[in-house]
Amino acid sequence: MEPERVRLILVVGMLLCAGLMLVYPISSEMSADILFDDDVDDRIEQESIGNSTRYGLVLRIVHDDGGKLTSNLSRLQALMKLEQEALDGSNPDTSWEATHVWIERILTPFQIWDEAFAVHNRSLANATQWSEVMQPTIEDGWCGNGSSEEGLAAFEVTMMLLPKNTNFGIACPAFAGASADQPPDANELLWMVWLTGEGDTDWGELDEWAQKVTESTEFEVRAVGVNMMFAKSKDIAEHDLLFILPPSIVILALILTIGLRDPVIAAVTLAGVGLVICAELGALAASGHQFSIVDGIAIPIILGVSVDGAFWYCRSSRERDEVRSMLFIAMMTTVAAVSLAMVSPLKAQRSLAKVIVFGIVLGWAMTRFVLEDFYLQRRKNIHLIEEEMKNSPHPALAWSWPVALLVLVALAAASPGGVKVLDIEQFLPEGDPALVELEDLQSKYVLASSTIAWVVLDVEGDSADDLLQVIDFQEQLKQHPSIISIDSGMFRSPLVIGLSSDGKGTTIDEYATSSNGSMLMDDSRLQKDGITTGVAIAVFIDGKNIDAGLIFKDDVEKLLATNNLSGGVGGELPTGAELAKSFDETRITQILVAGIAIFFVAHMILNSPIRASRIAIGTVAVGAALDGIAGLVGGRGITSSLSVLLGMGFAADYLSHASSEHSPTAMDTSARWWAAITSASAFVLLGIVTFPPAQNTGRLLTIGILISILLATCLSFTGDSSTTLDEGR
Repeated sequence: MEPERVRLILVVGMLLCAGLMLVYPISSEMSADILFDDDVDDRIEQESIGNSTRYGLVLRIVHDDGGKLTSNLSRLQALMKLEQEALDGSNPDTSWEATHVWIERILTPFQIWDEAFAVHNRSLANATQWSEVMQPTIEDGWCGNGSSEEGLAAFEVTMMLLPKNTNFGIACPAFAGASADQPPDANELLWMVWLTGEGDTDWGELDEWAQKVTESTEFEVRAVGVNMMFAKSKDIAEHDLLFILPPSIVILALILTIGLRDPVIAAVTLAGVGLVICAELGALAASGHQFSIVDGIAIPIILGVSVDGAFWYCRSSRERDEVRSMLFIAMMTTVAAVSLAMVSPLKAQRSLAKVIVFGIVLGWAMTRFVLEDFYLQRRKNIHLIEEEMKNSPHPALAWSWPVALLVLVALAAASPGGVKVLDIEQFLPEGDPALVELEDLQSKYVLASSTIAWVVLDVEGDSADDLLQVIDFQEQLKQHPSIISIDSGMFRSPLVIGLSSDGKGTTIDEYATSSNGSMLMDDSRLQKDGITTGVAIAVFIDGKNIDAGLIFKDDVEKLLATNNLSGGVGGELPTGAELAKSFDETRITQILVAGIAIFFVAHMILNSPIRASRIAIGTVAVGAALDGIAGLVGGRGITSSLSVLLGMGFAADYLSHASSEHSPTAMDTSARWWAAITSASAFVLLGIVTFPPAQNTGRLLTIGILISILLATCLSFTGDSSTTLDEGR
């Protein structure tokens, strides 16, 4: 096909893809579901017939004057009224306004307390003073051995949603200072809110509602907890992206203009890269790709690396076919390294790798098929000086290549081991007020200091044997030391929530249907097409004890096998900890596999085992060094693994430029360094943003570019002037 037709088809296709952004606007998400796969979590989400969402969002409530809340009956009843208004929308000042997301359920202490009092024919909602529901005294309160199911539930919800230092009063008179004739006495409390709606739940809507209620009532209501922190990290990432894109473009324009000495080439190059990014985003959005906020990191990366061709076509001493070959090798080796992340267990890492790979390929196509002739037309006549091509570097410089490799290996060997578990703290800047508040919550509340692990059992709803197995399994599970328990001294209740104890019947379906459910789930069954296929059990474990989370997962899987039950264990902490452990065990293997992939790709294109080996060895050394640097600065995390692969890809890029078998020219070295400077400029800006994954990526890639360009320069000194690069490869 004629070059002009190829160019036209490619440009028109990219314009059409870019136009798809108008039909399929880009929207990004940030949650644990976006970060990694959890089969147990996904199954609960798809098959649960109870609450449609697995996790309740958390509201923290205090009075405007910071005074008594639960022991002040009028304030307590005002909160009960607020709860009802939020659900039925009867008061426009406190009603829920969002139309695509709405409140499905609210868990507060009050509704459970009211049910506990109703057992004794007393009404909390209709009382005019506390004595009306407190007298005659319920001697053992709600935590005694003879307490009703409603009373025990009231005790548990009090322990979960009120601070630990609360005088629990009637909730448990056995506690020091508590009395059965006193109400729980707290200045603050938590609500749990379950949202539902069309598509992904927008947690930001809850924050907006909380602000509305704060302005129109006597209470200060704040959305808190891990999920709301994910929403905040999303806002930070979006702000950062909008902040760095304009200066990135301006700086790239200046560097291109100075480096190429031609503002026209700079403008056309940036326009081409802009079209590439818009076309990619439009095509991915139209194909149904779910963008995570982490994907935004790809934009400055693509912006920085897609301009390399301008320098090699316009500034180097290479001919057209040589530049074509070099850029093709660079693209393929970079894609080979980054593509390994597309099989990562981390969903966010797979997504980011996909965006980067697609962008790199489109950027290469734009340079090769659309801009190549333009670059060559603008290129000034280059008359190579014969002596410059023949003069070899000083022989001593040839030793710089092995010395550089040894330095990189030593850097990798000197780094500490270990990997940080993927958690919310990796997505918010150190010292962020939300992290400070989370620490305060964790110190005060059982609910905030724990995390939910999920256990799914495969059972049949009409099986009597399965019912007995599930009940027996739950009792065994409660004995695990990692599980948080509510302990009154007389009464100990491990927080294991599955089939509740008030059910009746001989099968799981009969038992669950007759049960009142639990605080978190009104029905723990999982169903497909109306047929029960499993039971979900929520377990509260220490949210800070990573080792205990791993042990819990291993122990429960062994317990399942011992009881001849099939199923699985999931949840953010067990799954995140397991991913961290797996990554720590395989990160070196991943670097070696990336090096092998680069070797085969380079060998296939170059048909030169020596050159392919040099490229592969150099990329492995750079990857190991970057992995070591990640361990030395800020701690090695799962999110840094893609930065290592990207760094290896860029190293392969520059090493492929420098691996030709002839002595380097000043123009080639200049082209290589200007290309590196343009990429580094984007990465430096990325490294100063607030969003930690972007910041860490930018810093590692800046270091990676510096290491790669120095290593490539050392490699270029090993060239043999007797052999030239085969044209056309």
